[in-house]
Amino acid sequence: MTTSTPLLFADHPQYWFETLRMLGHSSYGGSEVGEVLATSAEITAGDHDSWYGAWLRTADRVAEGARRDAVHGRQVSSREGYLRAANYYRNADFFLHANPHDPRVLHAYRHGVQCFEAAIAITRPFEDPERSSITPVQIPYEGKTLRGYLYRGPAGSDERRPTIVMHNGFDGSAEEMHYFGAEAAAERGFNVLTFDGPGQPAAVHDHGLVFRPDWENVVGPVLDFLLDEHGDIVDAERIALLGVSLGGVLAPRAAAFEPRIAAVVCNDGVYDALGAVEALLGLTRAEMEERWHDPAFNAEVEAAAAEQPTLRWALDHGLWVMGAADPAEFVRTYAQYNLLDGVAERITCPVLVCEADNDLFFAGDDMALPQPRQLMARLSAPATLMTFTHDEGADAHCHVGAQRLASGRMFDWLTDTFAGLTKDSVR
Repeated sequence: MTTSTPLLFADHPQYWFETLRMLGHSSYGGSEVGEVLATSAEITAGDHDSWYGAWLRTADRVAEGARRDAVHGRQVSSREGYLRAANYYRNADFFLHANPHDPRVLHAYRHGVQCFEAAIAITRPFEDPERSSITPVQIPYEGKTLRGYLYRGPAGSDERRPTIVMHNGFDGSAEEMHYFGAEAAAERGFNVLTFDGPGQPAAVHDHGLVFRPDWENVVGPVLDFLLDEHGDIVDAERIALLGVSLGGVLAPRAAAFEPRIAAVVCNDGVYDALGAVEALLGLTRAEMEERWHDPAFNAEVEAAAAEQPTLRWALDHGLWVMGAADPAEFVRTYAQYNLLDGVAERITCPVLVCEADNDLFFAGDDMALPQPRQLMARLSAPATLMTFTHDEGADAHCHVGAQRLASGRMFDWLTDTFAGLTKDSVR
């Protein structure tokens, strides 16, 4: 049995994956195992209303407990409650994005952000020199702003510190990055800047910004902000970029064109994101390119989605965040998220490519190697392949369920990599 083997929702792999994701976030305060199991018992597999209702009830209850704790001065308990509630709200509307105008979507999102910001505000009275402070930031971007969070290294230190810029992927948020690596990196003394780029929750909710494949034009303004506003705490020669899930293609894409990135972490590595759609449709890129302008292709994709819950979810969410009008346009748009045509070969900084033995999306099949292996084969930069296995309980996509293990290995690699950089080796 592996972490990809459903213990709940046996006939709905996407429901199980999202449940495992919630369980895994307990490592950094994003859930309680008992709360996740109790909530899951109220859900009918495939019934998105029941998913939303169960998670919203849990989020509301935990958030109300956090508010009561705050009133009574129980600040540690309040912070812990708000952190869990924020993640429960994030999860509540996950399967409702076929209609992004459903008021429940914005309701859950706004409450989740409010809870997260309430949680991090509580850290200030108890700030420990060995822990980071966390503050919300607004990053200027093309006349608008990108929401993010700055995790400042140990308080009271004048030293400029190695810094990791982190972003999520196709469906995650900057707030979720707290459980997905930001807190773990801060514990190890890094500064961290998380943000939502175009297509990610804050940008799409607040400004209607959909994903774009030329991610260097997103990371560039983020680095400008980091260095212009917080250059006093940042070692400009040791800035890493980390991307999760779809971020495993976005981050190396940015690194190929942005010389200020000194190392890049792909959790997990992706060479051609269309590989996930290839596996679900049973078609190669070339076969899709032949069909995706044919009006009949829409019906073909919809028929496949009716039989595959993961494709159904990906399509519902993807139409919104990619700004696509129909399934064929979504596939054509998603096909742009790749490192083909020599882009991977342009990267010159050290690269960590993570892979999961039983990745739900990018594990490959008889037709193709796993996406991390495809990326490794094209890199000319110093590159490390880091494999997470079922024996470690870390074989699921992005190693959900094993966050402490995965974060430790990734950030230890980065610490060693930065320690080996010299003035001559840093770009």
